[in-house]
Amino acid sequence: MTELSIELAQEQTAFKPAEAVRGKVSWTVDPPPQFMELRLFWFTRGKGTEDAGIVQTVRFDQPLPHETRSFEVCLPEAPYSFSGKLISLVWALELVAYPSKQVARREIEMGPDGKEVRIESVQTSGLARRWLEVRAT
Repeated sequence: MTELSIELAQEQTAFKPAEAVRGKVSWTVDPPPQFMELRLFWFTRGKGTEDAGIVQTVRFDQPLPHETRSFEVCLPEAPYSFSGKLISLVWALELVAYPSKQVARREIEMGPDGKEVRIESVQTSGLARRWLEVRAT
């Protein structure tokens, strides 16, 4: 039996740029894993080619078969979570057991107001231009 979970502090799922994301990861894995890894990453969803980028990883060495550990990762300044008609950019945390590569995922939002940006409002605020500038660097 394998169970993996990601709990966020105060069940917070929306964050501002550069904010810390804190919580606990838990697992019950049989046989015991060699190590566990938590990933902070973003990915695109929708039409066209999907893209992804891992921003930070936290490795948990010498894990017990059943365990809970705390974590803290820091979000970057960009790119913001956004949702549009054709594509979305989503932030997430993944807990991965090795070598089995079993995974648990928890999606979060990151934006200037602590929530995803809706594409309809981007043109008037200039956020689309900022995101494209950050992506180009």
